[in-house]
Amino acid sequence: MEKQYTFFDLIIDVFNETKNPMGADEIWEKACEMGLDKKLGTSGKTPAATVGARLYVDAKENGEKSCFRQVSKRPSRFILRSLDVSDGAIEAEIERKNEREQKKYNKSLFNERDLHPLLVKYVHENAHFHCYAKTIYQENSVRKVKGANEWLHPDIVGVYFPFGDYAKETMRLQVALNISTIKLFSFEMKKHLDYGNLRQSFFQAVSNSSWANEGYLVCLKIAGDPEFKNELQRLSNAFGIGIITLNANNIADSEIVCAARYNETIDWDTLDRLSEDSPDFRKFISDLTEDIALGKVKSSYDKVISDEKFESYLREKQIL
Repeated sequence: MEKQYTFFDLIIDVFNETKNPMGADEIWEKACEMGLDKKLGTSGKTPAATVGARLYVDAKENGEKSCFRQVSKRPSRFILRSLDVSDGAIEAEIERKNEREQKKYNKSLFNERDLHPLLVKYVHENAHFHCYAKTIYQENSVRKVKGANEWLHPDIVGVYFPFGDYAKETMRLQVALNISTIKLFSFEMKKHLDYGNLRQSFFQAVSNSSWANEGYLVCLKIAGDPEFKNELQRLSNAFGIGIITLNANNIADSEIVCAARYNETIDWDTLDRLSEDSPDFRKFISDLTEDIALGKVKSSYDKVISDEKFESYLREKQIL
């Protein structure tokens, strides 16, 4: 019986081909280029994460006897121990990779705001949110002393209304008991997350989400490094910010990587400050207040792109 081809085999084949230090995402990308992904029995939803797990487990459990040697952290990269590559050559290649990676992100033709419709569609259709969203344009905010409004405005805000989920009698009882099932969301958008922008991006989300019930940091791509994901989880646990990765190929497969901590209490001072400084946010608050009073959604929020037009939008913005 023929031996089944595994992720472990795939990693070794990629290293023998490239003879370069590589991270989990790079290995999987190269494996697909070589056609090795087709030799696997299954790849799962997050094959790059599986590659990373195989590297870390083998290196941790076998130490010096491991097939792999970790040659850098933040981001983590490994090399096949049996390869005859000098430390100097490894360091030079890592430096070149870091420079190329940064240039690749800087040259992306689409910008962060082009990703807003992806998030708007996801949070409108996802069962956890079922919310209406609105973009907050920082350029429309009141001009103040430089730095006064820094990290104050979230990129997108959202509201969940219970109108379609509860009967009128249930909602009247909630009002009588002074219970609200309405939820407010804050979203900070980034094109990607890695060690280079993690802390600034994360604390930007912390700073501009205190007014909401749930705050999220959203991106199209997260570094596949398991250590990086552990750091994400640690920060999320410490500060309550959730992490969402958007899947442009299938928006329904976007993922809440880290759950947000639910805040029972709204930060009214920050909400008032946002309303004072941002006409977009002020309109959002006015609209949702009116919809709550009416008991139905009549206000205008960001348009949800239809399935038929979604793919053409992605092509137009060169996101795919």
